Amino acid sequence: MADQQRVLILRLAGPLQSWGDQSRFNRRETRPEPTKSGILGLLAAAQGRRREDAPGELLDLALGVRVDQAGTLLRDYHTVSDYRGRPLPQAAVNAKGVQKPTSPVKYTHVTQRYYLQDAVFVVGAAGTADLVDSLAAALRRPAFPLALGRRSCPPTHPIVLGLHTGTLNDALRDQDWQAGHAARREFQRRHGRPPHIDLPVTIETPDGDDVVHDVPLSFSLRDRRFTSRRVTHSWVSAPTGFSDPDEPTGAGHDPFALLGW
Repeated sequence: MADQQRVLILRLAGPLQSWGDQSRFNRRETRPEPTKSGILGLLAAAQGRRREDAPGELLDLALGVRVDQAGTLLRDYHTVSDYRGRPLPQAAVNAKGVQKPTSPVKYTHVTQRYYLQDAVFVVGAAGTADLVDSLAAALRRPAFPLALGRRSCPPTHPIVLGLHTGTLNDALRDQDWQAGHAARREFQRRHGRPPHIDLPVTIETPDGDDVVHDVPLSFSLRDRRFTSRRVTHSWVSAPTGFSDPDEPTGAGHDPFALLGW
């Protein structure tokens, strides 16, 4: 029954995250919040699935994302060249399947990568109790390293916040605000210590008012395929977690706190 589903609650935080859904070789974009393909990829890595393995029962999970700290967009400028000093090939191939040389000849190619810096998201993954419990165990002892969208973006906190019995909306509403210490201090300076804060959420629902094309049918590099899902955008009033009279709580360990960030 929908109101008795189990929800795995995750905290996704790190210096950098990148959740692309439309990327080309020379330009890798990021969405402002985690994609379903990125979350399922993280769960598949924890389980030990390889790229050639089908997503399987992971596709049955319904996702909800709460933006606790939106972060800022970072553009990372790259240049690519052949260490042997050879001209770069182009994407097209000849009749023998060999990449053609660039014309006119290029020795350096400019690429751009986009990241979210200092973002924090709370993600709920709803499914059957057996599946959700097994995913929680896998995330605590992952088979492969976990990443926030790309391999270069490791998480800086333990990912699993806990389990919730109920709806996705309830799970995202009841979880304490998870922003970093600097954001919480700034919020206190501006607004004091209110018991709740309004946060934006995106929840996967069959009758959602928006469509996103981020459901992975295959992770294989040779056969990457996606389909669409419907989502609803709304707000929840979540507890701030300001229970300590001196320090904000609920944000967990912050490795940059000693630097005053």
